[in-house]
This record gives sequence, structure tokens and C-alpha cells, in this order.
Amino acid sequence: MSGSSDYRGGFAHFMLKEICEQPQAFRKTLQGRIQQDRVKFEELNLTRAQVEQWRKIYIIACGTAYHSGLVGKPMLEEFLGVPVEVEIASEFRYQNPLLGEKTLAIFVSQSGETADTLGALRQAKNKRAATLAITNVAESTIAREADYNLHLGAGPEIAVASTKAYTTMLIVQYLLSIYLAQVKGTMPGEKAARILTALQELPEKVQQILDRKELYPEIVKEIKNARSLFFIGRVLDYYIAMEGALKLKETSYIHAEAYGAGEIKHGTMAIVTDETPVIAVAVQKSVYEKTLHIVREVAAKGAPVLAVVEEGDTEMQKWAKQVVYIPQIENMVSPVLAVIPLQLLAYYTAVARGCNVDQPRNLTKAVTTD
Repeated sequence: MSGSSDYRGGFAHFMLKEICEQPQAFRKTLQGRIQQDRVKFEELNLTRAQVEQWRKIYIIACGTAYHSGLVGKPMLEEFLGVPVEVEIASEFRYQNPLLGEKTLAIFVSQSGETADTLGALRQAKNKRAATLAITNVAESTIAREADYNLHLGAGPEIAVASTKAYTTMLIVQYLLSIYLAQVKGTMPGEKAARILTALQELPEKVQQILDRKELYPEIVKEIKNARSLFFIGRVLDYYIAMEGALKLKETSYIHAEAYGAGEIKHGTMAIVTDETPVIAVAVQKSVYEKTLHIVREVAAKGAPVLAVVEEGDTEMQKWAKQVVYIPQIENMVSPVLAVIPLQLLAYYTAVARGCNVDQPRNLTKAVTTD
């Protein structure tokens, strides 16, 4: 290795390198898993009887992986018709959850070594629940101990702030939802085909966003000196806002909170001023007008708004100070695109503030202690 810069492939930081590797990572994650408008996992060979016996599903994870599970929940519920709970592993393992043979417990972890997630996995196995791991390290402890294991295939992720592992977690959960629905016979073929087509479009469309990354040093000037920020969105947009807030906190050390857009009116609006920038994710069509209404309200309080919207949107620019556009795509798959600008926002804000982007203070890549 001639130098750390060479090891980073010419990028200034591993985080930027890994953000830019996402098109390649997506292709690897999808490779061989979509065949003739159907999902195929070499690692899984479940029967209809097995899937039909699961009356409840848990998704259990920490941090960024937990945020991915929030996006996975509505897909599994819609496609399988069973209730899904998303639990923080560090809380779940110290409770007495109702688990048993009719439960599927899904454990998501980039490293596959997260101590709290591993503890929750062992608790689920003791209660005879079926266990499925989604990890980026095929030989990790969580992958080995789960009944079933799906590998992300994102490639090594060095930066503490997860980017390509998070987005591949989303993709694998889309694929898993469709696979289970195929086995159970509960998913309309036409909808599955639309989603699978959109997943295959992701590498090219993510690249379109990355090709505009040179705009972000200018964009972050509005927020780099802020002491506090709010991220808002509704339903899937809210879950992406949560991930965006976490990325900004861990890389730039700016206090950031995410709210369901309507919830910001219940108390937090009292501290929205011209000194609290608001990042609005407004991609979900079913709730777009509702989110736009809240954007108008925070803008009226003087808050500078940066909005993430789909190309073709002409309404948001009337209220937001800055607008970032993502390519149009099947709406259910849009979270994968919508989070990319938030990753770039966190990265360039951290750079502008002179932070240690790849190794933020007080943090480690894998939390392996209780």
C-alpha cells in the first residue's frame, strides 16, 4: 500500500468512497437474486408450510440497522398479511417478548457481531422462534448462529458511519419480503414485477445523484454552523429522516432530531426558529401534501428548509430555501434513493466542520460490548 489515499481509491475519506460505491454494491447484492420476475435466494429454500406458520415477525437491530428494519416492516406486513414489530435489540433482549414456534425473528447487523443483537438472537432461539440473520459478514457470529442467513454483499465498509451497508440492508429486505410472499402465495405478480424492475434500476439512478455531489459543499453552508437541526418526513420518508439525522449527528457532531412531520407541531415547534434548519424528505406521494403543509409552517417560523423531492416537483421550491432532487422511481423503492442526499449532506457537513469523518469521536464500527 503506497499510502492511505491509494487505499481509499483516491477519495479523501472512506465514507465518501463507500457512498460512491453504492451502485456497484447494489449490483452485487442483486446479482442472481432476481430471475424471471421472481426472487431467488440460494441461501433459502423455505416451504409454504413454514412461512404460513409464522403468525408474527420481529425485526431486531440497533442504530442504522434498526432504521432499515422500519422500512422493511410495512413491506412485510403488506406482502405477507402478518403483523411485524421492529425492536431495538438493546431493549428487546431485556424484555420478555412473546416468541415461539409461530414467530420469525429477523436480526439485522452490518458486522454480525453487535453484542445486543447477538444477545437478542440467543433469546429468540431459546424461545424456539425461527431466526434469520441479515449481515455483511458471512462468517460472523450472528450469521452462524441464526437458522437462516442472508448476506448483504456490500463489500468492506471501513467508515464508522454506515452508508452502503444500510442501503443494501433495504434492498435485501425488499427481496426477502417478495420472496416470502412468493412462497406463501400472497403477493400480486404485477406489483412484485414493478418493485423488482425498480430495484434493478437503482444502480443507474443512484449514480445520477452521485454525479451531482459537487453541489453539496455549497448546500451545506446553510447548516454547517447550526447548533441544532430537525429532519421531518412521513411514513417511509420519516424512517429515512431518522437515518439522515443519525448520519449527521455521528459525523458532524451537530444535534439533529427526526420527527414524523405532523408530530413536530406537538411541542417541538416551540423551538423552531431561523436558527434551526429543517431537512424535509417529501418523496412519498400518499403523504406529500401533508408534508408540504408542515414545510410551509416551519418556513413561516423562519426556519431555512432543505427538501429532498422527486424530479418534476415544482411546488416545494416555493417554500424550501434549497431543494435536492432524486430520480423518479416506484414509490415503495424510493427510500433507497432518498437517503443518498442525506448521506452526502452528512459527509460534506462533517468535512466543512473539520471533523474526523471516518472515525468520529466516541464511536466504533462494531459495538461488541453490552
